[in-house]
Amino acid sequence: MIEKYSFGKIVVNGVTYANDIKIVQGRVVSDWWRKRGHSVGIEDIRDILESKPSVLVIGKGQPGMMRSSRSLRRFLKKNDIELIEEKTSQAITTYNSLLQQEKEVSAGFHVSC
Repeated sequence: MIEKYSFGKIVVNGVTYANDIKIVQGRVVSDWWRKRGHSVGIEDIRDILESKPSVLVIGKGQPGMMRSSRSLRRFLKKNDIELIEEKTSQAITTYNSLLQQEKEVSAGFHVSC
């Protein structure tokens, strides 16, 4: 569960992270960097895609600057993976809710802009 979020920090299962993170099958991958900054491409989340979640939640940052690439959106649609992109504060609420519903959910969270 994600317990807390504020600009630049996210707390997951009692551990505070000061950088962007991914959550793959419940495992936190810290210091998540993307090849194109505010664009999430297939290569940036290959570990998530290999885990074959039913839902991918993307936290786009506090003001919502980060977005998935067109190629990623096509890939997800083709592979029946639902994509939810929201500002990080809302994406956390969505992620926690899906987790409580026992959905196969993975996520990537941009914790700043």
